[in-house]
Amino acid sequence: MEKRGKGTRVVIIGTGFVGSSYAYALLNQGVVDELVLVDLNKEKAEGDAMDLNHGMPFGSPMRIWAGTYQDCSEADLVVITAGANQGPGETRLDLIEKNAKIFKNIVASVMDSGFNGIFLVATNPVDILSYATWKFSGLPMERVIGSGTILDTARFRFLLGQYFDVDSRNVHAYIMGEHGDTELPVWSHADIGGKPILTYVKEDNHVEMNELDTIFTNVRDAAYHIIERKGATYYGIAMGLVRLTKAILRNENSVLTISTLLKGKYGLDDVYIGVPAIVNRQGIREVLELNLSEEEHKKLHHSASVLKQAMKPVHDIV
Repeated sequence: MEKRGKGTRVVIIGTGFVGSSYAYALLNQGVVDELVLVDLNKEKAEGDAMDLNHGMPFGSPMRIWAGTYQDCSEADLVVITAGANQGPGETRLDLIEKNAKIFKNIVASVMDSGFNGIFLVATNPVDILSYATWKFSGLPMERVIGSGTILDTARFRFLLGQYFDVDSRNVHAYIMGEHGDTELPVWSHADIGGKPILTYVKEDNHVEMNELDTIFTNVRDAAYHIIERKGATYYGIAMGLVRLTKAILRNENSVLTISTLLKGKYGLDDVYIGVPAIVNRQGIREVLELNLSEEEHKKLHHSASVLKQAMKPVHDIV
């Protein structure tokens, strides 16, 4: 185990497509001081660390090395991207059993190191594996965060920006629910520069609700389209994980649609699900409870019930 210097340390567990893309994005954006790569395939982690280090003269100073679970003892953030990937024709929920077993070993190894930071989970099905990480770790729910619907929300904002010919950073809209087939668009709170998108539908003949519904369908099914074409999705989620890392380590109090445990909000209990929440150095400061339309409320409850039903393998392992 390497001794910690001053500054922030992130440990990435799993250096597959997502983990290595996230590491590359962290280096490019100069977010952390120390970056540790942990993988069952030690040589792959070592190769990634060497490759990243060779880019250091073009980036910001960082210490990057292939490490072990012991390096988690000094980590501010442990990011789990390890696990079986979603294959062609598979849903994210198909991965539950195999990844829950993998996670039990990973989380036990991290906690045995004396880790006392924040977990960030990106492996699918992310809502269920975030719940599993919370259960396996014994940490407060505020310190176990799933990437949730940050990527779906980004896809949604990008496609709406394209449709309205507006910078996607000025589109304010959320995808909530499962990061998967039962997610929902929150049209009641979607706006561009403060003007509700539903107002455009009423006032502008060129904006059709059926076209907006098609945009949502393309958001929901984006992973399937990408997996069909290139086998996996990793750049978008890597950028989303960097965004979350900044919000946590820089104590930003940013609103992001992460997966977190609900304890009564939205009338839901004992389920990790994608909702807007304020994220800072302590983890999840607060879940924002939006005033959803009746239809959105029903869809969110349906999404939660699908997740709860799918959670049985996790309860069996716990």
